[in-house]
Amino acid sequence: MLSRKTKYGIKALSFLARNSSQTTFAIATIAQAENIPHKFLEAILLELRKNSILGSRKGKGGGYYLLQPPEQIRMSTVHRILEGPIAMLPCVSLNYYEKCEDCPDEDACTVNRLMLKVRDNTLEILENQTLADLIGN
Repeated sequence: MLSRKTKYGIKALSFLARNSSQTTFAIATIAQAENIPHKFLEAILLELRKNSILGSRKGKGGGYYLLQPPEQIRMSTVHRILEGPIAMLPCVSLNYYEKCEDCPDEDACTVNRLMLKVRDNTLEILENQTLADLIGN
């Protein structure tokens, strides 16, 4: 299942993309508009800033803003930042591979073959969806 962290992150990014004509938004504004707990959103936005999805300005009129156009922000990138690996098992992960301790032969493993298909299909969707697609641009 998708975590609330990732769900709220996508909602906050969508809000910023829909309202990109205004330069910055305070956390409280985003939290209220998207019904996200303020403290939780603060941590999510900080993580997105640390990973170069968002920028921020301090002081009066400060807040968060998108560093890239919505067309350039892929959902696979957002997912990896907020959720971690796209693969459901480490033995099929492209970026976080780990061999399963209980599996002597990955090539013969039926679970591995199934999870490869799940990973590939999920990755295709996330790679081909941008923030702009989510907001209908």
